[in-house]
Amino acid sequence: MRSEDEIREQYEFLAEQLDSEEMNHEGVREMFTYYRRALGWVLEEEHM
Repeated sequence: MRSEDEIREQYEFLAEQLDSEEMNHEGVREMFTYYRRALGWVLEEEHM
């Protein structure tokens, strides 16, 4: 199970990356991959 701190850290990382001026198409695709992974962690914990 992921801790709240791990999820918060992932969220903050995503927010920083999305605020970056270097967000090109590939960067956006990569961010969605991270976002789906973080969401999976949350859903995994809720169903345990």
